Amino acid sequence: MKKTRTQSARTAPVAASSADNNDDVSERIRATLAAAIGEGALKPGTKILEEAIAEHFGVSRTVVRGALGVLESDHLLERKRNRGTFVAEPGIEQARNLFEARRKIEALLLELVVERATAEQLEALEKLADEEEHIHHHGDEKSKTVLSGKFHIVLAEIAGNPVLTEMLAKIVARLSLVMSLYEEDHKDDCGADHHRMIVAAIKEKDLTKAQQLMDSHLADIEGRVRLTEGHGDRHTFLSVLENFS
Repeated sequence: MKKTRTQSARTAPVAASSADNNDDVSERIRATLAAAIGEGALKPGTKILEEAIAEHFGVSRTVVRGALGVLESDHLLERKRNRGTFVAEPGIEQARNLFEARRKIEALLLELVVERATAEQLEALEKLADEEEHIHHHGDEKSKTVLSGKFHIVLAEIAGNPVLTEMLAKIVARLSLVMSLYEEDHKDDCGADHHRMIVAAIKEKDLTKAQQLMDSHLADIEGRVRLTEGHGDRHTFLSVLENFS
C-alpha cells in the first residue's frame, strides 16, 4: 500500500503539469486563430483544419477542439454537422445588432473615460493616434486595421471596467467578420483623425462632444458595408475566384 501511495504522489504532479501545459497550448491556439480572424487572414467560411493545427502545435486533436470550442462560444467559428468547423459568416440581422451594440457600449465607455482617465493615459492614447497616422501613410492594410481596433480597446481599458472591455473586444472581433463579408466602400483611412478628435474632447471633459464624434466615427465604419441579401455570398465567391485564378 505504501508503495502505491508513493507512486501516486510522484505521478500526480506530472499529470497536473501535463494538464497545465495543454491549457497553455489551448490558449495559444485560441489566440492565434482569433488574431488571424481579426486581421482578415482567415476569411469567413474558411474551413478550420484540426489535424494541421494539432500537428503544428504538437498536441492532440482533443486539445485543439477545446480551443475551437471557446471560439465557437465567442461566435468566431461555427461547427457544421458532418462538415467540420468554419470561420463564422455573420448574417445581416446579426451584423446590424453588433453595430448597434457597439455604439451603445462605446458611448457608455466614454462616460467612464471622461470621469476616470489620467493625463498619462490620455497622452498614451494620443501617441497611439499618432502611430496610426504614420501607419496610414507608410504601412500596410493589416497594420491599419490592427491599430484602429487597438485604439478602441485601449480606450475601453482606460474606462476601468473589465467586463465592458471584454464585451467590446468580442464585438470588435465579430465585426471584423462582418467587414470582411459585407464591406463595399473601403476607404484609405485608418480613423486616426477621428481618434485624435475624440481624445481632444475627452481632455476637455466634453462628454457630449466625445460621444458625438464617436458616433460619427462608428457611423462612418458602418457606412462602408452593404447589408443586403446575397452580398456576403457574392463577396465569398469573388474571394474564391481571386484565390484560384
